[in-house]
Amino acid sequence: MNRFFLLTACLLGITFSYAQDDLLSELDSTQVSDSYATAAFKGLQIVTLQTTKMPAKKEVYFVVSHRFGTVKDGFSEFFGLDQATTKIGGVYGITDWLSVSASRHTLLKVYEAGLKYRVARQSADFPVDIVGYNTVDINSLFKKEDYPKIEFSDRLTYITQVLISRKISEKLSLQLVPSYIHKNLHNPALENNNQFSMGAGGRMKLTKRLSVNVEYMHNFDKPDFYTNPLSIGLDLETGGHIFQLLFTNSQAMTESGYVTNAAGDWGKGDFFFGFNLYRVF
Repeated sequence: MNRFFLLTACLLGITFSYAQDDLLSELDSTQVSDSYATAAFKGLQIVTLQTTKMPAKKEVYFVVSHRFGTVKDGFSEFFGLDQATTKIGGVYGITDWLSVSASRHTLLKVYEAGLKYRVARQSADFPVDIVGYNTVDINSLFKKEDYPKIEFSDRLTYITQVLISRKISEKLSLQLVPSYIHKNLHNPALENNNQFSMGAGGRMKLTKRLSVNVEYMHNFDKPDFYTNPLSIGLDLETGGHIFQLLFTNSQAMTESGYVTNAAGDWGKGDFFFGFNLYRVF
């Protein structure tokens, strides 16, 4: 944990400036709209975990994410850049309080569908934003010819999260993320099919277009050979994009894989570089 605090302190010391247009005027808003706090987070994700930010009605986000290989292999693997997993997807705002998403992940060939909905908003009369987030993952890696008894239901994993955030000041926002994950297909000798975790994360705004983000998840049902995910990232606003650069000890980009299957060890230099790119239409 000493390394964690040292790395965080170093990131907080970075300063940056940009001469590009704002992504959306509301992203840098320091005002209160209709008595509600706004712009607790710039992006839809802290690093990998979802934030309480919601797309506006009829707003479309195109999402591309990469997680490269572990940096511990050094120059022979170009510090992980020779190996990459990819996520491509989209998010659509049905209303200002409800959105749907769909994506495809190369790791385990997972398809994911999600539903995100606002329950409450921070205001003078209520202390926090509360948003629900539910996804279903479909693992398409297993072939019927290799596993003749496999059923479609065996491929499914369900995730339920409650996102609870508070905009502490114009620079600092914090969030809690209790999670429940149910895996229809699992190895009972290695893990439980029902897993619970508690996460926390936050965003510290450094300049008008740059912030540092940190998130950590504690998995209460974690096998000894997995670790708890810890991730650090930078939000960069560049005109029509949100670009997130990050380091994490969990290579997966679905919530189920990220939370339950983290394998890297920060103390041994075993972590992954990656990025998230959002384009808003």
